Amino acid sequence: MEIMNRKKWTGERLETFILTRDAVDHLHRYAIAKTYVKNKKVLDIASGEGYGSNLLSEEAKYVFGVDIDTETIEKAKIKYKKSNLYFQQGSTSAIPLEDNSVDVVVSFETIEHHDEHNRMMIEIKRVLKPDGITIISTPDKYYYSDIRNFKNEFHKKELYKDEFKALISKNFSKMQLLNQKNVRGNSIVQNEKMDDEIKFYNGSYLKIFEENATPMYLISISSDNNFKLQHKSIFHESELTKISKEQLALNIKNSLTFRIGYIFMLPFRFFKKFFK
Repeated sequence: MEIMNRKKWTGERLETFILTRDAVDHLHRYAIAKTYVKNKKVLDIASGEGYGSNLLSEEAKYVFGVDIDTETIEKAKIKYKKSNLYFQQGSTSAIPLEDNSVDVVVSFETIEHHDEHNRMMIEIKRVLKPDGITIISTPDKYYYSDIRNFKNEFHKKELYKDEFKALISKNFSKMQLLNQKNVRGNSIVQNEKMDDEIKFYNGSYLKIFEENATPMYLISISSDNNFKLQHKSIFHESELTKISKEQLALNIKNSLTFRIGYIFMLPFRFFKKFFK
């Protein structure tokens, strides 16, 4: 288990000491991607810290993790060492791979960080085999930014749902669009056309009410060939919650206040055994 990192998290890239709903949402996307990568050559573009590429490598033949930040790549090389996992510096506009070299391209929460969307799609098509699959996620600008009156300082060009669909459809003949929402820490992904099928309720003995759960993120699965469609899926937060509690307990135990208190109580513990 990784100890809580003391450095300040910038929020630009997800790191493995972050155990919030952001982690749940990201891990759910990789869980979906894993269903397409068995024995495949995979590109994880904007691989960040590298945890996702590492997860994909459990099923894939090879995984290439590419990120624009050199320091991030060097850290990933040290942290995740596997014979089928490679990390390289590169960008969405200049992917350091040969033409037609990968079966699956994964790009999660990347496209909103730049404005070269068409160039990114051209590069993805270049490195992807003709029958390959691309899985891309991005925030829905309407729910992520407009409704909340929120601005992410790291986002350069967010897309509305129709804009995202148009971009993917222009480059691939077949696409499934999924909505992703988070309800009480649990991530729920389902086909965009079935988004109203599940109702969420909350309440007590005194009052019950319907809970609004907006689809904050979009996930596209696309190809020029037929591919396996996704059904509804849920990623439960229980494992991350367990780790979070363990880290909290460890942090408390290692804190100066706890240590001082422990030392202060030692004499009392010593005398207590004589009065049992």
